[in-house]
Amino acid sequence: MSIQIDWQAFTPISLVGGLMLGVATVILLLGIGRIAGISGIFSSLLKPKRVEMWQVLFILGLVISPLLYGLVKPLPDIEISSSLPLLIGAGLLVGFGTRLGSGCTSGHGICGNARLSPRSMAATVTFMLFGIVTVYIGRHVLGVI
Repeated sequence: MSIQIDWQAFTPISLVGGLMLGVATVILLLGIGRIAGISGIFSSLLKPKRVEMWQVLFILGLVISPLLYGLVKPLPDIEISSSLPLLIGAGLLVGFGTRLGSGCTSGHGICGNARLSPRSMAATVTFMLFGIVTVYIGRHVLGVI
């Protein structure tokens, strides 16, 4: 089994998006000392006593940015071929894993690893391994993915 990279799908806009994410992460960390962990930012919005304006703007930026991109270029078609129960189960497992691991892929993978956090490195290796195993079992054993 080998991993194939579709270089045709990689465009300069992909690079720009990655750079924007990196710059936003650095600005957030150096500017106000906060980590750009999306699950933590989003969950804080569910606790109205602790909501800060930067959190609202951060999530709003995540929602608005594809809409702005859509004004310049057409958005790609989204095709979901999995069943609704499978998607709901996957979402619940991701939420559980995020809580169990004290953060999500953006918090640990981008911010934590950049700070050389051992906990984030362990979390990133763990969710990457479980992602690989899940896809393997789903695709090759169960045939559902």
